[in-house]
Amino acid sequence: MPPFLLGLCSFFPIVDVNHLRLFIRKSIHTRMSKSGCMPPVSLEPMHVLVTTDTISGVAGYTRELVSGLVSRGIQVTLVSFGEIPLPEHTRWMEGLHGLDYRPAAFRLEWMQEGESDYADSSQFLTSVVRETRPDILHLSQFCHGTLPVDVPKVVFAHGDLMTWSVSVHGHEPKPTRWLKRYKDLITAGLASATTLVAPSRWMVDLLGHCYGYVPDSRVIYNGRNPIFFNPYAGKEDSVLSVGRMLDAGKQVHLLTHHRHPLPVCIVGEHSGILPPRIPIRADVKVATDDVQLSLKGPQTDSQLRLLYSRATMYAATPRYEPLAMSTLEAALSRCAIVANDIPGFREIWGDDAVYFEANDAASLASTIRRLAQDRDLCRSYANRAYQRARDRYNHKRMIDEYLGLYRGLIERRRAAA
Repeated sequence: MPPFLLGLCSFFPIVDVNHLRLFIRKSIHTRMSKSGCMPPVSLEPMHVLVTTDTISGVAGYTRELVSGLVSRGIQVTLVSFGEIPLPEHTRWMEGLHGLDYRPAAFRLEWMQEGESDYADSSQFLTSVVRETRPDILHLSQFCHGTLPVDVPKVVFAHGDLMTWSVSVHGHEPKPTRWLKRYKDLITAGLASATTLVAPSRWMVDLLGHCYGYVPDSRVIYNGRNPIFFNPYAGKEDSVLSVGRMLDAGKQVHLLTHHRHPLPVCIVGEHSGILPPRIPIRADVKVATDDVQLSLKGPQTDSQLRLLYSRATMYAATPRYEPLAMSTLEAALSRCAIVANDIPGFREIWGDDAVYFEANDAASLASTIRRLAQDRDLCRSYANRAYQRARDRYNHKRMIDEYLGLYRGLIERRRAAA
């Protein structure tokens, strides 16, 4: 703690340090506002409880959200479900003053064996809410929308079994007793949520199609901090893609169907923030006079950022991609985006990406070939993707929109009291 805070604490020994910090921040902002240096802003204290998991791949989004909220002076309680993370996966939390992290090992709602954990995880989360008394719940699991607490509940839709199956197979999975219980659980969570937040309008519409009901909804596009990515590195003529080879939703296998004029690198994706139980890190490279293809295991954040910075193109192959964080990170690294022609990518990237025919490997190869032959066109699309990402999908805009949503829900609750 800085010396001046220690001095004030000794002068006012009963003052809570967090309230003291808030008092000092208010004083500084008030003086700056009066001097014309900045407009006055509301610095009313806020406490947000955020849930996440360590398995589904939502960890990058959670990190950006929590870091952004804490940097704005918001108190955050973070609860994770799934596996207990290793220390190297929580290192980013160090130095985030105002963050209270509580990992739990409950299984997730979409796991068939997780049904028995649902009641226990809900009871655990309810007890944390009653202990910490947050102003807002930001929930990354649909089922917890039914928590019996009088706190506004924001449910974040980052993927589910029904929308995945409809997107990948064109229909819902074969009905089973477990699947009916799962669908009923999600439907109840949606019905009990105060607000549904999704990273695209496409996801909201798909949830409505699958579950027949969507509560008050808000689209808040995901954002990333541009400072973590290097758009100015020297580019190598290459194509990068990130995704699990056997994942039908990611379908990076499309890149293996045809020859390409440039080296292609496919990077494996972690299932979550934990390594697989049997870690496979060996890289495989196939190279002939006609083709060069590299298959890499999951990379660290720094390794992946280096790969982004060197690639000229990023192949966004998924047919189901609610989060689309990898594509955003590639755009912030000034890669031209070659995207599968699906509504979600069209909504986010508009005319600033080059599209190949939906799920068509031959069209993907043709699009890559066209950009490889026309370097000016490739650079133009790289610049357009970079500018769009910086302007529309930066972390500041995302945090601003979430804070606006939170404050609106808190005010609405107070007005109704």
